[in-house]
Amino acid sequence: MFLEHKYTIEDLVKRCKANEHKAQELLYKQFASKMLGVCLRYANDRMEAEDMLQNGFIRVFQKIADYRAEGSFEGWVRRIMVHSSIEYYRKHHKMLSVADLEQTGKEPSVDAVAVARLDAKDLMALIQQLPPGYRMVFNLYAIEGYSHKEIGEIMGISEGASKSQLSRARAILKEQIVQSDGKRYEYAG
Repeated sequence: MFLEHKYTIEDLVKRCKANEHKAQELLYKQFASKMLGVCLRYANDRMEAEDMLQNGFIRVFQKIADYRAEGSFEGWVRRIMVHSSIEYYRKHHKMLSVADLEQTGKEPSVDAVAVARLDAKDLMALIQQLPPGYRMVFNLYAIEGYSHKEIGEIMGISEGASKSQLSRARAILKEQIVQSDGKRYEYAG
């Protein structure tokens, strides 16, 4: 009979700082599935997200000595995963250049009922279809909660370009929601 010891996150962090491989494995198992979800938002596909996840955890273990227990450990890991994912993307894909654009024209309006019909999986699929620059800005702003100034620093673009990309991403998502809602009516007819 095996008795499994339950470790707290604080215990695991302390043991990881001592470079104990079993603690690293346990910490990985604790956070891998949730952090894969973070990486999927920045990746083109699951395989790329898994690579981002592995690179992110390598960085977590390299930087764990810097963790000062200010705020949640999960938040600290998440921040590393976001930065690592963006770095991975930059390294493996040509980033589109971004320019400040004046928002002209009216964004399509979206029926609240159409939005309510979307589940999280459908919405994530629509976000995944955004062009990479738009997708990254949208994720950083709308999901991760970064400011446009922080996004500009992370992505090497101006604050105005971040705002412009977010606006364009929202417009594209609204159009996709309108289109997907229309398709639902076609199937129902």
